[in-house]
Amino acid sequence: MNYTIRPVRVGDALGINELRRMPGVFENILGIPSESLQKNEDFLRNLDPNCHHFVAVTGDGAGGEKVIGMAGLNVFANPRQRHSAGIGMMVHKDYQGQGLGKALLEALLDMADNWLMLVRVELGVYTDNEKAINLYKKYGFEPEGVQRKGVIRNGQYIDVLMMARVKSN
Repeated sequence: MNYTIRPVRVGDALGINELRRMPGVFENILGIPSESLQKNEDFLRNLDPNCHHFVAVTGDGAGGEKVIGMAGLNVFANPRQRHSAGIGMMVHKDYQGQGLGKALLEALLDMADNWLMLVRVELGVYTDNEKAINLYKKYGFEPEGVQRKGVIRNGQYIDVLMMARVKSN
């Protein structure tokens, strides 16, 4: 599979909106089927310097690009938490299980470790998303607790596993 991971652009809003509303994706993120394109455009226009977002795209340049994944790292703005960030990511349903999530996570952790010198990176993942949990564990994330009934999915409350990777040096 050929793809490029690059910083997000405002012009990626349509592809991100399609991804966030895609069955097989939105159930495991905080997206909803009715999410508007305007919401995604506004989000991208209002990213601040503490937000580091990447997209994975396919395409030959001439025919345009297709957004097949997105990942973001958000450094906490509070001065007492500047050593920490939260992350999130999503992968197009047709590209799941092919290493794209790993590549996106590596891009985020490279930013966290080598450019921002963060000590703590944290995330929330639904407790039944075993593939994602296993990926995060491979990169040093450890469970810290469970938010019982933390989100709603398909008319049911779902537990969220809180995980973090904390560097000791």
